[in-house]
Order: sequence, then C-alpha cells, then structure tokens
Amino acid sequence: MPTRQQILDFITSSDQPAGKREIARAFGLAGQEKIALKALLRDMADEGLIDSAPGRAFHKMGGVPKVTVLRVTDADGDTVWAVPERWEAEGVPVPRLRVRERSRSGALGVGDRILARTEEAGKGWIAHPMKKLAKGEEAMLGVVKEEGGRLYLQGVEKKERNSYVISERNGAEPGDLVLAEKSGRGPRIFAKVIEVLGDPFAPRSFSLIAIHRHSIPNVFSDELLDEAERVAKQDLGPVKPVGLTPTGGGREDLRDIPIVAIDPSDARDHDDAVWAAPDDDPKNEGGWKVIVAIADVSFYVRPGSLLDREARKRGNSVYFPDRVVPMLPEILSADVCSLKEGVDRAAMACHLQISAKGELKSWRFSRAVVKLAANIAYEDAQAAIDAAGEKVDVASSPCGMSAEELAGVDPALVDSTLRPLWACWRALNKAREKREPLDLDLPERRIVLDEKGRILSVAPRERLDAHKLIEDYMIAANVAAAKALEGRKAPVMYRVHEPPSREKLVALKEYLKTLDVEFALGQVIRPATFNHVLERVGEAEFRAEVMTQVLRTQTQAYYGPQNAGHFGLALGSYAHFTSPIRRYADLVVHRALVESNKLGPGGELPTDPEMEKTGEVISQLERRAMEAERETIDRYVAAYLSAHVGEVMEARITGVQNFGFFATVDGVGGDGLVPARDLGREYFRYDEAAQKLVGEETGAEFALGQRLKLKLVEANPVSGALRFELPDGKGSGSGPSPEGGRPRKPGPPRVLKRRGRPGNIKHQGKKR
Repeated sequence: MPTRQQILDFITSSDQPAGKREIARAFGLAGQEKIALKALLRDMADEGLIDSAPGRAFHKMGGVPKVTVLRVTDADGDTVWAVPERWEAEGVPVPRLRVRERSRSGALGVGDRILARTEEAGKGWIAHPMKKLAKGEEAMLGVVKEEGGRLYLQGVEKKERNSYVISERNGAEPGDLVLAEKSGRGPRIFAKVIEVLGDPFAPRSFSLIAIHRHSIPNVFSDELLDEAERVAKQDLGPVKPVGLTPTGGGREDLRDIPIVAIDPSDARDHDDAVWAAPDDDPKNEGGWKVIVAIADVSFYVRPGSLLDREARKRGNSVYFPDRVVPMLPEILSADVCSLKEGVDRAAMACHLQISAKGELKSWRFSRAVVKLAANIAYEDAQAAIDAAGEKVDVASSPCGMSAEELAGVDPALVDSTLRPLWACWRALNKAREKREPLDLDLPERRIVLDEKGRILSVAPRERLDAHKLIEDYMIAANVAAAKALEGRKAPVMYRVHEPPSREKLVALKEYLKTLDVEFALGQVIRPATFNHVLERVGEAEFRAEVMTQVLRTQTQAYYGPQNAGHFGLALGSYAHFTSPIRRYADLVVHRALVESNKLGPGGELPTDPEMEKTGEVISQLERRAMEAERETIDRYVAAYLSAHVGEVMEARITGVQNFGFFATVDGVGGDGLVPARDLGREYFRYDEAAQKLVGEETGAEFALGQRLKLKLVEANPVSGALRFELPDGKGSGSGPSPEGGRPRKPGPPRVLKRRGRPGNIKHQGKKR
C-alpha cells in the first residue's frame, strides 16, 4: 500500500484528475487492496489531508481540483478573480484564483461561470479558462438601502462588507429583502433585482432568508401533490392477529395495544411511538418486550415515483422556529403517515426483547396497523411520571413546568403504559452506562414565538428524562434494524461515526494542557476517554468550552453502505430507522427491511454503488439543513437582542482568533465578535495552543471559556451578526488592565521595537 505522502505526491503531480481508480492503477492495487485504499482515502479526508471534487477526483485539502467550475467574483481592469463554485473544505477559507484570460474578446465579468484548468503558483492559485458556461441560477440575497438618492444592495452574509448600486429595481423599495444578480466589472459592479421577497424584519422572514440562501426546495409541484393525494387513499391491506408476521401485503393488528407517541409539544409530525411490558417468556426472566412503531412511509412513497425523487432531492425535512420545510407533502408528513391518537395508521413495527440488564436479545419486524392511545408532550409525560413517583437512579430531571402549563395525562394510561416504559428504560439506561457512549450535555436553544410569529423568548431547551427515554428506545430500534438487515445479507444504509483523527486529538491534547488537564494519546481512544476528561474538569468555568472542544474533535457523521461503527454511541452497527417522514436515509432502511422480510410492496434492495451515491447525497443535504437551521436561530437571537443594544450583559468567550475573540450571551446564545483593536492601545498576542489573547504590556488575558461582562453594540437580524465591546467602550482596555480581562501574569517586560524608517533617513518620493 502507498503511504499517505505517496498518495499526496501522486495527486498533486498528476496531469489529470486523480480518482480512486487512477490511484489504484498508479500503485498497482487490486482486490482487497482497493478496499484498503478506499479506507485510507477516507482517513486522509477525515484528517484534513485531501478532499474530493465532483466525479470523485481527489485533491489536496485546501487545494483546488485540477479542472473545476469557477465563478467570477471580482473584475477590476485587467485583473479578474474567481472562486470555486463548490467548496466544502471545513475550516479552510474559500480560495481566490487569479484568472488569466487568453484574449480580451468576451471579457469576463462578475457572476460569469467558467470551466477552468487550475494550477498552484507560489502561495496562490491561477486559473486558465477552458470555456465560458451559462450563468447559474445562483443569486445574491440582500436588503435594499437608500443613500444619497440612490439604491444599494447590502448582502445578508455576515462576511459581506460591500454594497452594490442597484441598476434595475423591478419594484423593490428601501428595506425590502430581495434576490439579485451581480454584473459588471469593478469598480462598476451593479446589482439587478430579480425577485422581491418582502420585509426582512417581518415575522417568519428569517427562515425565508435561509431557504433562499441555501437553495432549499420549498415548493411541491402540482403533479407531485396530485400523486400524494392518490397514494394517501390506498387501502392498508388485510389485517392479521397480533403475534403473526404477515407477508405479501398483510398487516399485524396492534390497535388494541396502548402504544403512545411522546414528542415535543410543538411537533409537526409524529414518526414514532412506543410500548413496553414485562416479558412472559421464561427464557427472559425479569426482561421486557417492547414495540417501537414507526410510520410506514415506504408503503406510500414507492421507489422511482415522483414523491421518491423529490424526497431524495430534499434529503430531509428542515426545521425552523417559524416553519418546517418538509421532505414529503403535508398530506403525508403531517396527516396520513403521522401517528395520531385514535386513528388507524400504517406502521413498521419493531418488536424487541430486552433483557433485565437492558441488552437487546432478539428482534422482529412486521408491517402493522396501530391506533395510538395518546400523543403526549415530553413535559406532560415527565410531569405524570414524576407525580407517580417513578425515579431513575441516574441524573433524574424533573419537569420544570407549572401544573397550569401541563395538559395532564390520563391516570389509567400512566399505569398501563408510562410506568412500564420507565421501568424498562431503567434496564436500557444501565446498558447504556455500561457501554459508556459520548456524554456531552450541550444545551439546545429554543425560540418561542407567538401566534403571529413574533419572538417571545430565547432560552436553552429543557432536557428531561422523557427525552432520554425516547432516545434510548429509538437507539435500540435503530440497532435492531441494522442487525436485522446484516442477518439477511441485505444492503444497509449505515449511520457512520468514525473515531477522531490523530491530528484532532493532538490539538485537543495541546488545548487541555493549557488548562492543566491530562490527556494521554498512547491509549485506545473510546467515547469514555472523553467522558473521563469531563469528569476531571468538573464544574470549572471552562467546562462548557472543553465540551465544545471535545465536540469539535469528533468526526462528521455520515451515511454509507460500508460499516465503520458509531463511535459516539459506542455501537458496532447502527442505522437510522425511526424517522422516515423526515429523513430519506430511514426510508432507504425501511425499503430494505420490507424487501428482505417479504413484507409486501414498496421494498427495494439497491446495489452498493447506488447506496454509496445516495449516502453521499443525503449526507451533504443533512449538512445543508443543519447550517440553514443554525443560521436562522442566529438571526432570531440577533432580532431578540436588537432591543438590548447598548446594554451590558453577562457573556462567555466561545472562540479566540488572532483578530479578536467571539462571545455568547449567557442563556440566550448567538456569537458576537470583539475585535482585538477594540481591546486597547497595547498589542495582544494570540496564543493558539492555549486559545487566548495576551496583552504584551499588561499581561491581561482573554481566554476560551472565560466569563466577563460585555456591551452589545450591534445586533443585525438580517445577517445574524452580533458585535460587542468592553463595558467602557472601544479602547477601554488601554489602561492597566482591560475590564474583564484576566490580570497580568508575572514575566519579563516586552521590549518594543520601532518599526519603519529610521528617523535620520528622509523619505525620497518618486520623481515625476
């Protein structure tokens, strides 16, 4: 096998795009060696050494594919700059390439797309255009501003500092949120409005910004809606008694079992429901029998249909505080597929046998008809079980809501369903503790809106035992789905989370060293390794930042047909089965279960290449959704804080760079910048390993995790950007010790050297 360096050398020196096939051919690899090569290339990608371009050609991480599509971003005189149209290198800035035009005929302008051959030159990149492409549909999202009687477009991106003269307004008024195209060459770059989206500050506009910025499909065609109406009327087929596994289209009758769905109070769809009871099997003494019922989406969304193609195109539903962009039309996602109280619904039933120790002993899958006993909010379920006196020995989290806020649960249902669910969960929880998965308690922000979409509050979402209970039942069903497919030699769309790369572990070790926390690299790294680090940190003020750094050390989870285990959950085989209404990956798993178990129509067993391609696509779409959701939360937080500009508030440093530090408001969230230039007249040195800025004269420190008071000076709801200053304003740190900065540490004084021209040398200007 070639070494990492040999592969890097081949990729960078090859005169053509280098994919897995080309690398294998160059080093004479065949058979099992190709499988090992694939694993090595994936490791190199996780380690940040290489990245892949469309067509699966590899290039050096932070580099640019040898042939790629570029978009012109700046054209000033004879100098043209472009950026890659696709760039996914995490943590690596998008490179700017200088375009060398062969002739002045058909000169390039801002917004033009070109297919170009690229080469690295010194510390930069050069692009040689091969052909000019049709302009893409990508447009700039911005807000119309009026200055001096002229209209300008200001982009919504946090990093967008320029504004552009609007050449065609097309009905846009100052303050409107618009889509526009840029054109022209610098310094005369114009913006043409192509669509007016409305008031960016109006309720429910913040998610609209994310939808357009990330090109998230949010409208279903009439033809597709007609198909959804048709399939929603399908007959569920013959029903057989409970305990049988009907094949060929029949369903198991589970309507008399008091199955319940426990979901967020504001849930838009209900994928899953659960039931547990003591097992009467003498071979499982003290154990439990469990049913996890999941919406049978594969019955309605058949392979190759319009619904299927659109669901794959979307990859998943996207959840915003003010709306959901569903993967499936509402008649399916919120109605016919959604498991609701008192209504017959088609379900995929996962029957589990759990031992007294919480171990998964056996499983069986069937198609079924269910009629839920209740849809219960997490808070109601928790309050009901707290009132019943049920406690779990570890980390019990009683509900913090008042009795008036809770709708209540039928006492009979508490005894028949909730008590057994909690009792079985005690066993599952013991097995989880024994497994020691990664335990990061990072708070999730919850945006509460009124009926008109206006912000009422922003606060961390309460984490209850009811959340953990449902999570553990879902994990058990997901494991069973993966193992059931493995047992039948069927393809599995695994949810893969690989162990951290050594480079990231070294960076974490260096960071922890600055906090006097030991982290040995010689050991076998398991999730428990990180849990023990957090135990040693205890309740120190930097605990939250250590958790964040541990999270950043982890690899990105993804979908694929090759099993590499789930590191974070400490599981050998894991697939997503429990959310087919909102995740395409789960629908793929359902179809494989249906086909491999001969459970009727709607099944499919794709080939490995098909699975690999689907896994790549839905993994990318998942990242797109996460980014859009995170940006929208930031915009809501900025809107909420815009009423508090000028106030001094408690904050915590969440990131440190050489140009300043980022801080978040305690209990609210949002990241805002404090530029280093605003810390005072002295020079602040950036200590990358310790993640802190240190004043060269006073020794004052601003370090990751540090709590301090900051003044909010800017909150931009359109971009989601915040900006802070020290409490006394810019330059308040110019005295003996900046307000909020840690005191000077003893050490030798800094010797300041004067820069520039010596005083006895006069400046000689150019002779004209």
